[in-house]
Amino acid sequence: MQLQPLSMIQPNPVTIRLAALSRSTCLALVCLVSAAAMLASPARAADLVVRYDQSQLLRLPRPAADIIIGNPSIADVTIQGGNLLVVTGKTFGVTNIIALDAQRNVIQDQRVVVERDDQRMVVLYRGPVRESYSCTPSCSPTITIGDEPTFFDTVLKHAQSKAGVSSGGATAPQQPSNQ
Repeated sequence: MQLQPLSMIQPNPVTIRLAALSRSTCLALVCLVSAAAMLASPARAADLVVRYDQSQLLRLPRPAADIIIGNPSIADVTIQGGNLLVVTGKTFGVTNIIALDAQRNVIQDQRVVVERDDQRMVVLYRGPVRESYSCTPSCSPTITIGDEPTFFDTVLKHAQSKAGVSSGGATAPQQPSNQ
């Protein structure tokens, strides 16, 4: 059997028509699916970006009767005056908030992205060990998910102790006396 150069091979007209039909059918199918997806998903406002351990305000067009949080471990919401929401980032991730009126109609379905404020963060790596510091302007250890467990637990314990002292619920830890 002798091989022929590609330029000498005569294409089969049936194959070409089937290939063209397949491409046009695929294109039509893709357009149809895309149009259906666009019609099925309601238009949403831009993502609400909230920094970890910070809050953002979200003003609704009318007062809300109920608020649904997709993942309450990522963000928390407090209603202020009916149509003003305070959204607080609790941990990194993406969730959504659905506001309903008294008749259970959707006022807004808002996607919320909680991310780290990297502008004032310093992350120290010692091999596989990670420690995070908030530098505003001097650096202090901060509780950040993903830090080395012993460092995280120590910083968390100090933060809880400080919060207890601030709220009057606990006393400051006693320093051991050297006698």
